[in-house]
Amino acid sequence: MFLDKYISSQVIQDQLNKKVLDSLAEFIKKHGLGCSSDVWRQRASEIPTAALMLGVNVPDHAMTFRSLCNLLQDSVTPFVVSVHAKECAGLLIQKVLEQLMGSGVSVDEEKEDDTALLQRTPCTISALCQWYKTVTKKCIQVSPERKENLTNNDLPQSLPVVVIFKDFEAFNSQVLQDFILICSRYTQELPFVFIFGIATSPSAIQHRLPHSVSSLLCIEVFHSLSCTQHLASVFDKLILNAQFPFKLSSRVIQVLVGVFLYHDFNVQNFVKGLQFSMLEHFNSQPLSLLCCQKQEALLSAKTLSKQNVEQIRHLPSFMRYVETQEPQEQVRLLTNDEHVKEVCQTLLKNLHKYHKNYYPILQCLHSLTSSLPKFPLGKHIRELHVSCIEKNLWETEEYDSALQLLRILAKDELVAALRKCAETLKSANTKRMQNALQQLEDFIGRLETLEEDSSGNGVISAKMEYQKTDLFQLQKTLLEKESRRTKRMNSFEVLRSQVMDFIDSLVREYLTPAEFQPLNEVCYYSSSGVLRHHPFYYLKVTDHSFRLTRVFKVSIMFCNESLQSAFPNNVLISKFYDECS
Repeated sequence: MFLDKYISSQVIQDQLNKKVLDSLAEFIKKHGLGCSSDVWRQRASEIPTAALMLGVNVPDHAMTFRSLCNLLQDSVTPFVVSVHAKECAGLLIQKVLEQLMGSGVSVDEEKEDDTALLQRTPCTISALCQWYKTVTKKCIQVSPERKENLTNNDLPQSLPVVVIFKDFEAFNSQVLQDFILICSRYTQELPFVFIFGIATSPSAIQHRLPHSVSSLLCIEVFHSLSCTQHLASVFDKLILNAQFPFKLSSRVIQVLVGVFLYHDFNVQNFVKGLQFSMLEHFNSQPLSLLCCQKQEALLSAKTLSKQNVEQIRHLPSFMRYVETQEPQEQVRLLTNDEHVKEVCQTLLKNLHKYHKNYYPILQCLHSLTSSLPKFPLGKHIRELHVSCIEKNLWETEEYDSALQLLRILAKDELVAALRKCAETLKSANTKRMQNALQQLEDFIGRLETLEEDSSGNGVISAKMEYQKTDLFQLQKTLLEKESRRTKRMNSFEVLRSQVMDFIDSLVREYLTPAEFQPLNEVCYYSSSGVLRHHPFYYLKVTDHSFRLTRVFKVSIMFCNESLQSAFPNNVLISKFYDECS
């Protein structure tokens, strides 16, 4: 169970940046495999450069660059170099040559001779050109018989040399300028392609490089997903998924999301926290043997030991379930172990049905309310999920506010929102969800065929008789008449009200809190206190508090009057925080 979960987490992390990594691979193939002059029309001295915008999250950057290197070496070129600023302060060319000469030879039988030769070669770009020509001849050599059958387009192209600067802003500006100027003189012999890992914005290139140097680069910008988008992807695939029986309580989710949003923005740490929660759940909850797929859980329930049956009887949710039964049934549940096993199987089936119906309705409600003004139920689905599993959502003021806003939606907005709900329910395979889908499609059809009713603004009012009077008395009479007028809804407003009543009934039926479900303790991990005292959480909070304390102390010591007059307080705090980080 844990291994499957861990593998799924790694797969999701690899898929997060799949789109941008594939785009980078296509960029290098297009501009590095000997055809850049036809596609880009670059000058002979220009170097194709990809500016990869990654944001400020350094730990996740390592995973991204590792995946990028593997992808390029497997599908584009074996000549891939990845350099870090702190590793090559003034020895950038040496680091690049060392990595290429150590891993660029692809012919096994002559690898040792080539390496020995390169170790005696001085670290210059001209020496790299000679090595590149020797190695590429062996890599792309074609037999004379096969060469006759190939067209010009089928002949092997020169393999690009990709240099990845992981943290572009951290490199010494002069070192970068010298390296780019030198490489631009050898573009005919070495098909260089640069990749700049940028944490801030594309303008960092202009800030670090003068125009005379940046003009030698043909730059294309690539944007990766933001950290919050990564979190949303992981949340949807690992937590809001009925296929995974392991669940988190609202407090545990708040702890994990709080660490992510307020301390590190690290998706890897969020997944590690999720994995730790799962390990802790299986280690501390003896009945976690029932936290598995439906069929496996039913088989495990049939073979429960006497000790496991007693543990089930002491579960708070099971005790509440027993209290709702008839007296005779209560006696059987408290005395008959076999009967408890049978009831346990039924309750596990109901728990799995609850999750299969819960998540589609949750997504429907989020699609309806995520675009409302001020986001009364939250901008992200995780906020709505936390509200649903910890209390009755329909009893909150936020839900009433959202429902009031939905009741005044225009026809086109309402139809578009309902279509999103219908697409969500199509993926659900339960009978109840299919019935809800049919009713929803029926509402959509009625709304689309509905004609505008001009009588919607009509009112039912009594005939007014006017008498000669003064202005004050006339105003009082008109106000009394207006208060007695009753508005008559048109056909669209009546149908819209029916749709909202239908959505409200789905929410009340399927979005009940998880703690109301019997045996929820089997699947839900709720020990947020254990998670808070674990080093995973404690070290993050301590490090964050330490940084803020240093910012405060430094601001007190060094903020003289001239500084305060030059910068606002919040700008000073931001600058000191950056320096102390």
